[in-house]
Amino acid sequence: MLTVENLEKSFGSGSNKLHVLKGVDMSIKQGEMVALMGPSGSGKSTLLNIIGGLLAGDEGSITLGERTYGLRGPSHVVDVRRELVGWIFQDFHLLDNLTAVDNVAMALELSGMTSDEAEQAAKVALEKVGLGDRMHFIPDQLSGGQQQRVAIARAIAGNRPVLLADEPTGNLDIASGKEVMALFKQLCHDEENPISILMVTHDPDLASNADRMLLLNDGRTEASDIRSAWGLDKGEGGEEE
Repeated sequence: MLTVENLEKSFGSGSNKLHVLKGVDMSIKQGEMVALMGPSGSGKSTLLNIIGGLLAGDEGSITLGERTYGLRGPSHVVDVRRELVGWIFQDFHLLDNLTAVDNVAMALELSGMTSDEAEQAAKVALEKVGLGDRMHFIPDQLSGGQQQRVAIARAIAGNRPVLLADEPTGNLDIASGKEVMALFKQLCHDEENPISILMVTHDPDLASNADRMLLLNDGRTEASDIRSAWGLDKGEGGEEE
């Protein structure tokens, strides 16, 4: 479903040049949830931004379905953001004066759907995340966990095959965070339309819910698990991915 090959990214120039990604190789299967961990500043968000079409890489390539990209700026990969990749952030980014269904539908209209199509797709997505009875509530009438569910509905509406989640439970209490993770698993295991999820998290408990963990270390990804990610193994701590 998603393959990243030899992806490199640097910032700055000359003596101030900072090599953040030094040849990242990774892949995610359809219906798989992968947790991406690593120290602050290791490039996790940079990697997500390139996969999501918000940033251009310097070298390498990304293949998502039949689309290959990675080295051109955001204006050249609008289709990736509209049709292939949905985003979940720590902050929900909902419009306060719009209902849940309108928050989801507006994003779809901006991507080119008619208002009727967008409203129908928004309702389907909200049902899928368990908010069928909250569609006409505004954000202030929803709990933090419910607001994040609206954001998830917005990300999956339109049947995008890949979801990028950057610290998706960072603003939630423990119980709401667990509900979001359970929802992610449901979306991955959906028989009709399984979604692939790449999730950045600092929380090892959340990461342990994923099908697989990757550790971003010194600009490259390594296969990992909880024990090796935190240096608890006696061995080297994971094979090179």
